[in-house]
Amino acid sequence: MPSETALWRFIEIRLRASESVVVLIAAESHGSSPGRAGYKMAVAANGEMVGSIGGGVMEVRLADDALAALSKRGGAATGFRTPFLTEQVHQKNSLDASGMICSGRQTVISVVFTPADLPAVRTIVEAIDAGTDLHLSLTAGGISVGPAEVGIQGTVRFERWEGDGFTYSEALDRRDQLYIVGGGHCSLALSEIMSRLDFRVSVFDDRPQINTIGANRFADEIAIIDGYDDIRQAIPQGDQVYVAVMTIGYEFDAVVIRQLLDHDLRYFGVLGSRAKMATLMKQLRAEGHPPETLSLIHTPIGLPINSRTPQEIAISIAAEIISVRNA
Repeated sequence: MPSETALWRFIEIRLRASESVVVLIAAESHGSSPGRAGYKMAVAANGEMVGSIGGGVMEVRLADDALAALSKRGGAATGFRTPFLTEQVHQKNSLDASGMICSGRQTVISVVFTPADLPAVRTIVEAIDAGTDLHLSLTAGGISVGPAEVGIQGTVRFERWEGDGFTYSEALDRRDQLYIVGGGHCSLALSEIMSRLDFRVSVFDDRPQINTIGANRFADEIAIIDGYDDIRQAIPQGDQVYVAVMTIGYEFDAVVIRQLLDHDLRYFGVLGSRAKMATLMKQLRAEGHPPETLSLIHTPIGLPINSRTPQEIAISIAAEIISVRNA
């Protein structure tokens, strides 16, 4: 799924420039449809696009329709005065054929966001930046945003009414958080990948002068700390918290592990060779740490793809984190 952060910021920038943007939203999907409920794509009058509703010829055609509407009357999207639904059936001979033959079907909402919608979009962007949940509602009458209901984060609801009426609602949940302990080359590569996957990335290191810290423009937060003895105070707990430990040596890794072993984390991985981590785990078991607790640590970190370079290692870690998040 495309980055919600990038999409809403793109929409905000266009609205601030007094432009309109057509937003395509996959409201529901069935079968092998490539676009799942909640997928979104924004189309600007100059042809720039952010996001995806599933790709393929279907997406191209709907984007072209949106662009054609925006090109009329100076980008006022005259053909999109109110949100409307488009059925996309991914079979060759269907009346509503999308041009794709992957089977399945999806319903797409097409809606124009005008500068008048800027306050609502700005509220969404601020919620993303602050890490708070928000509820988005869309009907033929327009969009509205408000506080998310407890317990429905990440869910999409879609109902049809008589005629062209419908209600689309979605809980825009806060971003998952990745805390990288260590700011070296692997940390830099991982920061870039995970930021593109819409994680909020924080990096901790005790070396203020290393060049990889200065080069890291991808992390949302970089903290230079005195040491790792109190790292548990800087990392929260919860189902959206992921931790990757990659300090300069196993002694520092051990300090971090001891600090976070009883933390409630969605993912806890430690970078290191198989031999190094076997030695470290043996040491921690000898200290009395329960084997069942140590077994929750992903180490050697990342999926086994024979990775060697920092970029390859980062890809293997990102893949493992995705597999945990989507499990």
